[in-house]
Amino acid sequence: MHRAAETAAAPRVLILGGTTEARRLAGLLTGDPAERSPEGAVPLHVTTSLAGRVASPARVPGAVRVGGFGGAQGMARWLREHRTDVLIDATHPFAGTISSHAAQAASLAHVPLLVLRRPGWEPAEGDDWRPAASLAEAAEMLPALGKRVFLTTGRTGLPAFAHLDGLWFLLRCVDPPQPPLPAHLETVLDRGPFRLEDERELLSRHRVDVLVSKDSGGAATAPKLVAAREAGLPVVLVRRPPVVEGTQTVEEPEQAAAWVRSRLG
Repeated sequence: MHRAAETAAAPRVLILGGTTEARRLAGLLTGDPAERSPEGAVPLHVTTSLAGRVASPARVPGAVRVGGFGGAQGMARWLREHRTDVLIDATHPFAGTISSHAAQAASLAHVPLLVLRRPGWEPAEGDDWRPAASLAEAAEMLPALGKRVFLTTGRTGLPAFAHLDGLWFLLRCVDPPQPPLPAHLETVLDRGPFRLEDERELLSRHRVDVLVSKDSGGAATAPKLVAAREAGLPVVLVRRPPVVEGTQTVEEPEQAAAWVRSRLG
């Protein structure tokens, strides 16, 4: 059988991606040399869907589509049209809308759904974490905590802080932010993972006195929390939204790969 025919006949997997875990899962399922996949594993047709919010996303093994689906109905239509066998929601822990659409679409299209979600961070001795339910609540807390803010919640959440004219912000993000912006803002364009020594230097050089972060979890951006602990800085940590009720969830790409293989025989 020719390779093209093998690909056409292969079971189809759609990964809602954009995270390190999604890239690793795609590698595991496609047999990418950078990842280990089981000997003799059945070939799969793996497509990763990216939202398109990052101008230069990291390389993803397998096929890639970019852009939205048009809501839950549009995603369900895509699943049916592309004869998708399983759907993996491996989006960012704060991508609540797309996760909700995925759960609805999987139900409408009768496609098995698995959520791959890395665990949130756990506080260590010496941490001064201040939980917030939202970016808006985090912004309300800041004037009482400090004047120089290291903001690591992403460029799309910046409008929640735009009205705080009395504070200075250091924003770290992958792509340049768009208005509305805080009056006093410095931007660092960078992509993790970040080293602890660099985070220490960044906090010291910019005289940061409070850190704001989403509880994204994972090791790539965790060093900022260690640096803040060492410096005795308060951390405003925005709580992540819950996973859609009733959805099966795993924490590691290897677990998700095993689930896919078991579902597809």
